[in-house]
Amino acid sequence: MICRGSNNYGPYQYPEKLIPLMILNALHGDALPVYGDGMQVRNWIHSTDFARAIGRVLEDGGAGEVYNAGGPDEEANIDVVSRIIELTGASDSQIEHVADRPGHDRRYSLSSEKVRALGWVPRVRFDEGLAETVAWYRENRWWWEPIRSGDYRRYYERQYGRSLR
Repeated sequence: MICRGSNNYGPYQYPEKLIPLMILNALHGDALPVYGDGMQVRNWIHSTDFARAIGRVLEDGGAGEVYNAGGPDEEANIDVVSRIIELTGASDSQIEHVADRPGHDRRYSLSSEKVRALGWVPRVRFDEGLAETVAWYRENRWWWEPIRSGDYRRYYERQYGRSLR
């Protein structure tokens, strides 16, 4: 069985992904690099909802079947960044539009009908999950500070053409 999730977010996510990258950069006063115009739309699923979807597929899914699990909310990347700015007290002036990635999807979303037919439904709405995620990163510096100080710094410089503070 295969269970594919839409864009995951939540605690312990490596900071190369949009949400943890923006949270940590906002908290540090670093630039918030947004690809292109930031209007790429993503379907967001909280990691706990995706874990529950995987569990449901393991319990009730059919052998050889593929299930998609998407979250209840779609958001444009620039709107996600704006919410993170509000939640962290950062400034809009930290937004820096960078060259878009070649072939970057304008919209990424999944139909979850098949896994919903097994009785699964997402529970965490994006605004609630994002606020909890920001709080987690604020309260768990011990987890992410070693990441930001190691090889990740070199990755960030290659990816965005600038260094972190």
